[in-house]
Amino acid sequence: MFFARNGRRGRRRALVATMLAAAVLLTGACGADDPENEVRTADGQSFDLAPEQAGRVHAERVDAIAAKVPQPIRDRGTLVVTGSATTGPPLRFTATDDRTYIGSEVDFAALVADILGLRLELRSADWAQNFVAVDSGAVDAFISNVTVTEERKEKYDFATYRLDTIALEAPKDATWAYQDRKSLAGKRIGVGSGTNQEQLLVRWNEQNVAEGLPKIDIAYYQQTTDYYLALSSRRIDGFLGPNPVAAYHTATTGQTKILATYSGAGDALQAEIAALTRKDNGLIGPIHEALQYAIDHGSYQKLLERWNLRSEAVSASRVNPPGLPKQQR
Repeated sequence: MFFARNGRRGRRRALVATMLAAAVLLTGACGADDPENEVRTADGQSFDLAPEQAGRVHAERVDAIAAKVPQPIRDRGTLVVTGSATTGPPLRFTATDDRTYIGSEVDFAALVADILGLRLELRSADWAQNFVAVDSGAVDAFISNVTVTEERKEKYDFATYRLDTIALEAPKDATWAYQDRKSLAGKRIGVGSGTNQEQLLVRWNEQNVAEGLPKIDIAYYQQTTDYYLALSSRRIDGFLGPNPVAAYHTATTGQTKILATYSGAGDALQAEIAALTRKDNGLIGPIHEALQYAIDHGSYQKLLERWNLRSEAVSASRVNPPGLPKQQR
């Protein structure tokens, strides 16, 4: 779940250049007026990379829902939302100005703020520090591809808005195929530390080793650019991460392919992505209602279409549904 920002301007520009060059090869054109602000896939999907985000989906304030927001937040007039600085496109990443955060997760935060009648204030932190910010009360919510887990539910409340699908991404010319977890035995697979993808990969490795198979060589990455480079240079056989990021990278560069997709909770259940708040602070109810309003009135669907995430749509937002099971100690 990784896209670099802090102090990494050169790598960011290099990645944008790579995406744009690939898009030109795939389509022959890329935004006639300002090609650096747009990237297209081979099937014609266009992604706006400009900081202005003129096409962002908005909604009107809904008074009945806004009235349920805790009074201190209403008095302040802002919804303070944090997210990972390293999630990756199309989820959360920096625009072509290398400082403005854009992506589907930013759009979801903005849409919720609209319906609650609040001005969105975005914050950013490394993955683990986002939870610290919520714990301290420095932010109101964490909206950044957060999976519902049973362990997290002990401290936080959740309102879901997307299915959680993860993908195994490999170099386009990789000759190995995926059948099940045993296919990963002996392979070097990249993953992000502290993510549910890591939890699943570690579990699969433990099961493989218990069955006498070679271990999975797990490699950890914190930046999108680093694992993209590792894939292109064949330093890893594959990367296990969010399906939207893998699908975006595959479609915009033509350098990789997706070998398999899974629920973010493994075989146990279909995992879901959700907005996260401190437990019992009174905010998750209004956020849930705002998300459901967006689902019921069409803005939700438009947002998903904008970022090519239609396959991850949910029919309803849920509060604190079953999540990724706790690891056995």
